Amino acid sequence: MILKDIIKLLSLKEKSDLEALYAAAYAEKIKHSGKKVFFRGLIEFSNICAKDCFYCGIRKSNKNTGRYFLKMEEIIDVANFAYEQQYGSVVLQSGEREDDEFVKFVEKVLREIKKIGNGALGITLSVGEQTEDVYKKWFDAGAHRYLLRVETSNRELYRKLHPADHSFDRRVECLNILRKLGYQVGTGVMIGLPGQTIEDLANDILFFKETGVHMIGMGPFIPHHQTPLADSIPEFDKVKDYQLELGLKMIAVTRLVLKNVNIASTTALQALSETGRELGLKAGANIIMPNITETKYRKGYQIYDNKPSLNENAETTMKSLEMKIHSIGEEIGYNQWGDSPKFKEEKDGFS
Repeated sequence: MILKDIIKLLSLKEKSDLEALYAAAYAEKIKHSGKKVFFRGLIEFSNICAKDCFYCGIRKSNKNTGRYFLKMEEIIDVANFAYEQQYGSVVLQSGEREDDEFVKFVEKVLREIKKIGNGALGITLSVGEQTEDVYKKWFDAGAHRYLLRVETSNRELYRKLHPADHSFDRRVECLNILRKLGYQVGTGVMIGLPGQTIEDLANDILFFKETGVHMIGMGPFIPHHQTPLADSIPEFDKVKDYQLELGLKMIAVTRLVLKNVNIASTTALQALSETGRELGLKAGANIIMPNITETKYRKGYQIYDNKPSLNENAETTMKSLEMKIHSIGEEIGYNQWGDSPKFKEEKDGFS
């Protein structure tokens, strides 16, 4: 599919056209992944960040956020919960740091989680830019998936979202290194950014394809009130429906273009609609990342405003998700890593 075709699909507005788009994407998903939804239990283990991105609520310049860092025992307890609930996989996510103390801590955590159920849990890392040596060390310790979002593939827009010392080129280089090392590589963008065009989003999808990533995690842009972009979309409540629709269209078109990758239905969709995540699944997504971090820490990890499920414990979340997923005719892939079909095909030599 070429750029103009992608732009045309992302520009659809009529209800019947959108329904046809989502139906086509859903059919494509079923072809590659079936009707199974795979869980990634999300553990937000620290909100301490060395980065200063203009859109992010945990940026280092935000002095109004209480900082936290989970102890090893707390992380392992939550990972054990994920194992007992048959999640199959966990995601270790934090603010971005590159210091030795952080690197060694993550490596130790990985090795401890791999002891649970004799390596039963799949592990995704989402902890930012690192050197090749560090990525290799973490891979050897047990991480096998890595999510590193670029937020936009438009270099000019990237510069508007970040301080001058944040490098788009380094971010892309990290994606290439991760792929070379054997990780299942994920990236993603924010959708509906101030100044972002439909053509930008179409190019984002082509960027996903060109970089050969295996999984996509993207969601609608929602401003955070303690950031430089707090007022970048005046009267945001009036455009919430548009942001949601644009997010669903991006999932659907990405599915149609990339076909056999894993695509997450993100929490940001749920922030815009109670049924946002289910709508994401019906538009072609096949991954959900339920937050299983202890509730006492969740208010400290608000990248955007009105993040849902801040006070909902992990067991309640699980039961609610089960009901919602079954209500749309899908099932949960319990005790399964749910690896990307694209990654499996590459590994087996089919592409």
